[in-house]
Amino acid sequence: MSRAVLLHVGVIALLFALQFVLSDYHHLTLTRVMILSVYAIGFNVLFGYTGLLSLGHALFFATGLYAAGLSATYWGFTAPTAFAAGIAAGLAVSLLIGAVALRTTGVAFMIVTLMFAQAGHLATLYFGDITRGDEGIVLPEASRKFAMLGATVDLADAGLRFNLALVLLAVTIGVSLLIVKRPIGRVLIAIRENEPRTLMLGFDSFRTKLFAVVVSGTISAAAGAATALAFGYVGSTFASIQYSIYPLLWTLLGGAATVLGPVLGTLVMFHLVDLASGYTTASLLVVGVVLVLLVLFFPKGILGTVRARWLPWLP
Repeated sequence: MSRAVLLHVGVIALLFALQFVLSDYHHLTLTRVMILSVYAIGFNVLFGYTGLLSLGHALFFATGLYAAGLSATYWGFTAPTAFAAGIAAGLAVSLLIGAVALRTTGVAFMIVTLMFAQAGHLATLYFGDITRGDEGIVLPEASRKFAMLGATVDLADAGLRFNLALVLLAVTIGVSLLIVKRPIGRVLIAIRENEPRTLMLGFDSFRTKLFAVVVSGTISAAAGAATALAFGYVGSTFASIQYSIYPLLWTLLGGAATVLGPVLGTLVMFHLVDLASGYTTASLLVVGVVLVLLVLFFPKGILGTVRARWLPWLP
């Protein structure tokens, strides 16, 4: 087993062990961090490895969120079926958006993805009779319970919710690592570094980039669906521009184009905001200063800089 695989297995094992020593508050926080790390990993596939900066990823996250939440609320879907609906909806939307947005490049791609995301956000407000807009929807308790192997699974149970979030994170890390290690990952990186040369070598860059958009969007939608079902709430805030900026910040902080960078970035950002808010009302100012220092001393993100300076085998 390679060092990279051992490292990632070790991280998952450490997260599993932490649930037995954390307080209830940090237990809940880490659950949320793990689910949002999945979102950041999905973003990293597109931004870090393919070099495509999307400013509209909240659309994919919200697609999974609303597909799972609304189907559970109005159609009586059980949690597993609602989660599958969220993933399916994310795949379909990312395929459609990718086919359109990839007709553009550079800044135009950023603007087009942002426009699609804003349209999605406005839709959650316009159809307020169904979505309840900013007020949101609290999922019925019954939709978060389901039978499995003769036992009743309740997503309101903190321990179960933690472990399901960990399983989702582990699967997502595995998918990301598999893509990076396979030839398709090399092609994605080649497109990021020099797309004309990649075309000259005979690779279909449009199809490969579409693959990256679909994988990224589907993973992001899975994170959205998990958020809805784990915490029992769906609201239009999750479709706003800030939820497109968050994964960018987490990825840049942890290290773009590293498998674990988005996870580390999400963890650091969450706890940085938490610690700063405990000492001052100007917590965002403190966070901003710390982020500037991190960028100065870790220009490629934390893990990206560690890889560049000391551990070149990090994927």
